[in-house]
Amino acid sequence: MAAAAAPGDILLKDFLRPARITQRGLARAIDVPPIRISEIIRGKRAISADTALRLAAFFSTTPQFWLSLQTNWELSRTARAHSETYARIQPHQG
Repeated sequence: MAAAAAPGDILLKDFLRPARITQRGLARAIDVPPIRISEIIRGKRAISADTALRLAAFFSTTPQFWLSLQTNWELSRTARAHSETYARIQPHQG
């Protein structure tokens, strides 16, 4: 599995920087504590359903977009971390 981009990186590079929005400005706009945005960008916090709904409303995207970024990131990290274990699993022959 190819490495997925971290959701916080995408939020920062593809949404905040091009729009010249600060982390604090985003937090204020979507009514969350600034630490939530900071932790997402630093990879210390996952994008929750609540945050996905807020980001979707603000950026005119979908909550599924944000949750898919998070899921793909988690799958990519887990697959890399446990690749040897998963490689040993034999498919069911039923």
